Amino acid sequence: MSTTTATPGYDLLVVGAGVVGLAHAAAAAERGLRVLVIERDGHAVSASVRNFGHCCVTAQAGELLDLARVARERWLSLSSAAGFWSTAAGGLAIARSAAELAVLEELAAARADGGVRLVSASEAREQMGGGLDAAAVGAAVLEEDVRVDPRSAVVGLAAWLERQPLVDIRWRTAYLGPADDGGARTSRGTVAAAQTIVCAGHDLDYLFPDAADAADVKRCGLQMALVDAPSAGGTAAQIAPAVLTGTSMLRYPAFSTTTAAVELRAELERTRPELIGIDANVMLTQRPDGSLLIGDSHVTLGTMPPFLDEATSATLLANAAELLGVERLSVRQRWQGIYASSAQSPYLIAEVAPRVTAVSVTSGVGMTISHGLAQKVLDQLMASA
Repeated sequence: MSTTTATPGYDLLVVGAGVVGLAHAAAAAERGLRVLVIERDGHAVSASVRNFGHCCVTAQAGELLDLARVARERWLSLSSAAGFWSTAAGGLAIARSAAELAVLEELAAARADGGVRLVSASEAREQMGGGLDAAAVGAAVLEEDVRVDPRSAVVGLAAWLERQPLVDIRWRTAYLGPADDGGARTSRGTVAAAQTIVCAGHDLDYLFPDAADAADVKRCGLQMALVDAPSAGGTAAQIAPAVLTGTSMLRYPAFSTTTAAVELRAELERTRPELIGIDANVMLTQRPDGSLLIGDSHVTLGTMPPFLDEATSATLLANAAELLGVERLSVRQRWQGIYASSAQSPYLIAEVAPRVTAVSVTSGVGMTISHGLAQKVLDQLMASA
């Protein structure tokens, strides 16, 4: 990939202004490349704004942990540069049974170099703003986790990139495929670019169906809600960390690969079949305005129906209220999230046409690894140039 801007056009075209696309644009501009980002909508409206804003570093393993650690530092540095909110308050995994606590204890022992700190139920209650299920028996502080507000971070990052001299963003501009003589065809004409990175997420099959089929990329649909934080004495709870539960321990690899996770799954299948039935990850994060993001359920299909199941929402909200030690939660909003999912790999990097690379996070950890994955992709492209 050339770094010169002497000739017309761009060194890099990025398709998609979600978190994956913007991560690539930021990393490329930092390397001195002339970058154009095109986005079919007027602003990001898909997976990048429909999530918890949680960079779940500590619960990753292997290469995903390496990518997440790079992303962690990028989120904090970009937050400082662009002025969007972030916090390094970490995560808190709550154990409400001996089986859940055994998973946390095993992970803490395996991370002898730190990052996982066991705490008592009373200490966890303090971090939860005073409210916590009376059944809690302990917790683990996940020290490397960071958070952003998903509804403002991507917007803030895009606005900052638009102010950078090497970056242009064209909104409401759809990608129509590679141009015959290089670059790309778009709904606003042809773009000259030395290299294209397509960050279309779960919509990869609309553009390159063979690549999506080869990687078995499907759509994972989830249900989430925004609720008011519980209050005591008229004061809303302040919950600094991202909060995970036993169902989270079945999803994230650092937890799920422990030997104790086998017994935990068997226990939850016996005691919480309603959560297993909707493939739940009962967790929450607090936005800067105090509201809580609550979720989520999971279903994987090729084409995702748009309809939300009220029974699923009720199950998630009831379990979140139980976790917070309150009778019920006041809902402001509900929505369906959709992200790319593949049983083959947690992410996809594929050359789909000459000088065109598709990149998708296919495991629901886009906020967690995107900035690290962008560095990996650009390293590979520049090494092959």
